[in-house]
Amino acid sequence: MGQIEELPDDFDESLKLNQDPPAADEPPKNAPAEEELAFPINEERLKEMEAMDPKAPKMPPGMASVRTHTTDELADMLNKTPLFMTDIDNAGDEHGENPMLDAIQALQNEGTRGEVAQSYREQGNEAAKEKRWADAKEFYSKAIAVLVSKEDKWDKPEDPKEEEKLRRQVEEASYINRALCNLELKNYRSTTLDCASTLKLNPKNVKAFYRSSMALYSLDKLAEAEDVASRGLALDPENKSLEQIAKKIADRKAAIERIAAKKRAEEELEKKKLLLLSTALKARQIRTRKTEQPPDMDDASIHLTPDPLSPESTLEFPTVFLYPMDAQSDFIKSFSEMNAIEDHLEYLFPLPWDTKQEYTIKNVECFMETVTGGLIKAGKKLPLLQILSGGKVEVVDQMVRIYVVPISKTGKFIAEMKARKTG
Repeated sequence: MGQIEELPDDFDESLKLNQDPPAADEPPKNAPAEEELAFPINEERLKEMEAMDPKAPKMPPGMASVRTHTTDELADMLNKTPLFMTDIDNAGDEHGENPMLDAIQALQNEGTRGEVAQSYREQGNEAAKEKRWADAKEFYSKAIAVLVSKEDKWDKPEDPKEEEKLRRQVEEASYINRALCNLELKNYRSTTLDCASTLKLNPKNVKAFYRSSMALYSLDKLAEAEDVASRGLALDPENKSLEQIAKKIADRKAAIERIAAKKRAEEELEKKKLLLLSTALKARQIRTRKTEQPPDMDDASIHLTPDPLSPESTLEFPTVFLYPMDAQSDFIKSFSEMNAIEDHLEYLFPLPWDTKQEYTIKNVECFMETVTGGLIKAGKKLPLLQILSGGKVEVVDQMVRIYVVPISKTGKFIAEMKARKTG
């Protein structure tokens, strides 16, 4: 059954829809020229592909020009086309030649040295407008390379004075614009070098002072940034950009100074605390010693409380109760010099692991090691200050060590400690 379709208003009524189309081997009048292929067809590979599947429809030439090449082959052919070129060293044929590339390079080198550099500068300006900073930087670098090159392959200028003027303008503009690209790309040291080159050409280039101060600020070289910004403001006191960066530099300097002042105050306070603590220990004749590998006690340490800066404060010590006959221990973060061992044992006992109930205040004795490696019996009711003072025992790595032993096992404990000392 036929289908009725409504034709658009702009339909060409001169077309004869019922007329048979021309034969396939007779191209219609005014036929377009043969399709221009992007790549040459690899005839051998095309025959191989057709032989693999004889019933497959014949590929159009445009498709065959792509399908008969590998990805690497296509990439290599694209690289020989200037528009898609990514590796100029491999852009030539087997003889190392590329006529298209040579033609473009010849066009780029037409004109005087200043005109060629100006052309690169303009291309850099276009890229910079589009914020293609890496591309713009490359064009400016080419402009500079042309101007400083020792080669002289360009046309001779008709007016040497105008040529010299153009070169100076392009060189200054290329350096200062490349400085902008480097600044945007966060190449801060390169920014300062380009600005320095600009200022050699023109000591009054305010943009060079601004961009250099921005780069130095980003590198946290505040003294240098401040100096550069102030030099720029001396040339242009009302320059808003320089005023803004100068304020940022001043704010950053003030913040760093506040941090440094706070750190100095904290360090000074810590020195005072340590001095007073050392004085308190000496006044009480308490010996202390540090080893190369002190235990990790987090923030626990010998300290004066409640005021670490008052000589009237009380000393407190991190303390470990060792139960050597059962390989157990308890850690006390702050043991006041005014408290006795018994004061802590009262809340530690009964010990959760003491199933035989050997550890009671009445049934244990306490010991501490002497400076010479021996033992003293520490009275459970004595204040810690009385035990530590006098110089017989010492506090090692800021921690007091007290051995707690059941009376029934003290003989065995003492024998083991002596054997350890002599061994």
